[in-house]
Amino acid sequence: MPLLAQLAARRSAEPRELTAPPPPPEVLQAAAELAMRAPDHQALRPVRFVHVGQQERAALGELFARAAQARGRDAVGMQMARERAFVGPALLAVVARIRDDVADVPPHEQWLTVGAALMNLLNALHLQGFGAKVLGGSAARSEVVRRAFCHEGEQIACWVIAGTLADAQAAAPTATRPPAPIPRDLLGDWTPDWTPDWAPDGTPGGMP
Repeated sequence: MPLLAQLAARRSAEPRELTAPPPPPEVLQAAAELAMRAPDHQALRPVRFVHVGQQERAALGELFARAAQARGRDAVGMQMARERAFVGPALLAVVARIRDDVADVPPHEQWLTVGAALMNLLNALHLQGFGAKVLGGSAARSEVVRRAFCHEGEQIACWVIAGTLADAQAAAPTATRPPAPIPRDLLGDWTPDWTPDWAPDGTPGGMP
């Protein structure tokens, strides 16, 4: 299929359509590298990606629950927020750093770079045989979640979930190069630096 036809076939997959296996590390690496080919005035690199592994989903769920509690949600709402951390075989946080101290590159230009990088990432996943979807939501704007992912001056722009499309498992390509270490400044793994201290009844304890 011609490349343009392949790109034209890309669509946002529903979470229920995304199944295992998730994109392997080398596929995510290639997608992140292509994302950095987005136009970037003065090479500010206002975007990076953070991979949340399966073993870190529970910790992320507790952060989502804390964020829900801060918005006044009850125990049921907190549990619903907690479960959202387990959506998608693969999960990436899209982290943006929009600067206001570069006169020649106003914030709106930096956001254009973030959006272009995101589209490149989605196209790269698609061309490698994987489906994906961009998710937003209040958790991305939560300060407790932001602190767990972002450095000073950064914010979470959105989330990306990815996996094998349920109707195309047989078409997923085999990687043609060996896995390579993922540079942390381009696509890093999220490692929670705190231990959830929720009581069995759901009562939160103190944040370290």
